[in-house]
Amino acid sequence: MKVKIVTDSTADLPSNVCDELGIDVVPLNVHFGEQVLKDGQDVSAEEFYHRLVSSPSLPTTSQPSVGAFAEVYSQLLEGCDSIISIHISSKLSGTCNSAIQARKELEADDRIHVIDALTSSLGLGLVAKRAAELANQSAEVGTIVETVCAAAARTEVFGLLETLEYLQKGGRIGKAQAFVGSLLNIKPILTVRDGVVHPLERARTRAKGIERLKSIVADRAPLDDLAVMFSTTEEEAYGLAKNIAPYLDQGSVTIGQFGPVLGTHLGPGALGVALIRSKIG
Repeated sequence: MKVKIVTDSTADLPSNVCDELGIDVVPLNVHFGEQVLKDGQDVSAEEFYHRLVSSPSLPTTSQPSVGAFAEVYSQLLEGCDSIISIHISSKLSGTCNSAIQARKELEADDRIHVIDALTSSLGLGLVAKRAAELANQSAEVGTIVETVCAAAARTEVFGLLETLEYLQKGGRIGKAQAFVGSLLNIKPILTVRDGVVHPLERARTRAKGIERLKSIVADRAPLDDLAVMFSTTEEEAYGLAKNIAPYLDQGSVTIGQFGPVLGTHLGPGALGVALIRSKIG
């Protein structure tokens, strides 16, 4: 039985990883005024961040259309038995709903399994990666779904932001609203819990914030998988990855850049870690 894995562009997986594992990515949209750009296709991350800081108004984002999902699903169903479609938290985006509506439109409830990962960025990416690895090993669809749901439950994402400005203006600040009004030099550390952005801590300096990310990873070892994501500070991300790599028993740390959709809300200077714990507790 051939199973294909689909995710969305907020997974922030490097293109070479998607190509190697055969993961299909449905892009979300970024809107600069009347111009609509597909995340990761029509605009590079570098170009996006340049436009973000120079634009007089904040861009907006939107989920993929039902038609976009239906097109991808239709093509894939011609060459596979089942599709497992894994997406950003439904509490942060309507992407999952578009996927579900596309499945209904195609009358393929028995062949398309839509999973709300209740996380974002490389938290989602690591879960999709695990699903693709199992699919490539010819695992049964039920086994993959069960493993993916269990992995998603053990997945955590933490982000150090340079500013809350973009998250607040974009309306995705959630419970992190509690941090608004803090001293300007405070660097917020956020997490995604039960699919919603929550405040975790305030770091007094960026250096202390990065040290805290390291200790968060150390506290959660042993790990099944680990990733670092960044918006504009690539060298910093590689340095962090090198420092936390020893906490991963097997494999290497995945490094990815926050794409335009998440970058709209996180802004320049964002740095984060995503991990899948080996066990809960």
